[in-house]
Amino acid sequence: MATKPAQRRLTKEYAAMQREPPPFIWAAPDEKNILTWNYLIRGPPDSPFAGGEYHGVLLFPSEYPFKPPGIKMYTPSGRFQPDKKICFSMSDFHPGSWNPAWSVQTILTGLLSFMLSDEMTTGSVTSSDAHKRAFAGRSHAWNLTQSRFRDAFPEYCAPELQDLPNMGEKERGKPDPSTSPSSTSSEAVKSNPLPPDSSSSRLGNVANATAPIALPSSTRGRVDEVATNRANAAVGWIGTFRQVILEKWRWCAVLALAVMVSRFSTAS
Repeated sequence: MATKPAQRRLTKEYAAMQREPPPFIWAAPDEKNILTWNYLIRGPPDSPFAGGEYHGVLLFPSEYPFKPPGIKMYTPSGRFQPDKKICFSMSDFHPGSWNPAWSVQTILTGLLSFMLSDEMTTGSVTSSDAHKRAFAGRSHAWNLTQSRFRDAFPEYCAPELQDLPNMGEKERGKPDPSTSPSSTSSEAVKSNPLPPDSSSSRLGNVANATAPIALPSSTRGRVDEVATNRANAAVGWIGTFRQVILEKWRWCAVLALAVMVSRFSTAS
């Protein structure tokens, strides 16, 4: 009988499993007992377990998450003894090393990592990679003969092996079709199309900005007229200035002549 903390915690973890399952792993609680979880592990493609399907069970204590679960694997794998508890750091063989923050996802990810290693422990067996590949090839057919498997995973009882929800696509960098950059880019192009060669267009804009500007004939005429008027005005202003200078020079000459005549008259 699950305590309220265990019930609450395992319900939350099942929601997390459905929302974001770890790679090559799927698990679900028994309909009659939330403390018993059936799991499936698929062998990663770069391992001797590639193509294998491994069914097992997690046996949670009523004190979970403050105590670790017992772990078994039913499907023959060449790595663990079928239907025997497995000893590793996240199982009930090591309650002293258990961390209450660990979850179902953490436990099964650790189990898969331990399965891919060569470390020997209680519940493990020794076999060659060839034997592991042979067990992997027979695993699904063997599971179909087991009532425990059929009751726990009826959706995976088809004659052909079926993929789990997460077959490692994210970890291998495989894009999600619904959110892939290509689809996003294509939508962006549709909504905001760009010229076929935006770089050439930008270079063309720069070249056009620095090239001489061709004006209409009417505009050129007005510009020429303004320039002519300004030139005439400048010439007229210079002429006026010269005329003023000449007039002042004449007056100075007349005054100087008058002074000289006056001096000569006084002297005589």
